[in-house]
Amino acid sequence: LAQQNVLVSLFVQDYAKTHPIDDAKVKAEYDRLKAETTGKKEYKARHILVESEKEAQSVLERLKKGEKFEKLAQEKSKDPGSKQNGGDLGWADPNNFVKPFAEALTKLEKGKITSTPVKSDFGWHVIRLDDQRAVQVPPFEQVKAGLQQSMQQQQIGKMVEDLKARAKVD
Repeated sequence: LAQQNVLVSLFVQDYAKTHPIDDAKVKAEYDRLKAETTGKKEYKARHILVESEKEAQSVLERLKKGEKFEKLAQEKSKDPGSKQNGGDLGWADPNNFVKPFAEALTKLEKGKITSTPVKSDFGWHVIRLDDQRAVQVPPFEQVKAGLQQSMQQQQIGKMVEDLKARAKVD
């Protein structure tokens, strides 16, 4: 089994060397991906996630009274990924979020908080939009190696699928 694994590994390495992804293909893929992001926005938001609508309404009331969003997120949110950072979700494409959250987020104005709690499969959210911007596409040279590696992996995957399709197993 170890010998077979070594042979397969050597075969894949040889295939990658004899079927390189040239710079022109990588640049074309970069340009395609860049074109897909043209006109798209990413959002910098914070949220407070709680179990019930009643809890979310309580959070909204406290915010209306002037309490700090970040402090309430640390105190009340059940989201372990953002709780300690004051509910900060960083810059993200709204498609990375569940649909009700994304819909509420994209309707908010900068600096505003949802007027009503937003229900999702995770619980109830109170969301604040801190900022929005056009999607930032890194320069080609910065992503070239990673993109080339990803394309190589896809090519190897296709080769494996083609081999499986042609294989005759009795």
